[in-house]
Amino acid sequence: MHKIFSFMAGAICGALVGGVTALLLTPASGDELRQQATNRWEEALTEARRASQLKQMELEAEFERLKARDS
Repeated sequence: MHKIFSFMAGAICGALVGGVTALLLTPASGDELRQQATNRWEEALTEARRASQLKQMELEAEFERLKARDS
């Protein structure tokens, strides 16, 4: 479980750093920057959810394998 939380924390921190960097370095209007920031945030959330679901499926499969072995 610790690895999942570490991954999620890293993904969120990376998304935040990337968003701030984009806001500071992109020569675009305020509306364009807000839209880009929103899009990147949604992409980061989607990626984090996908990674979480994959890990959950892996853990459930491992649990089922261990449960079947003990039976």
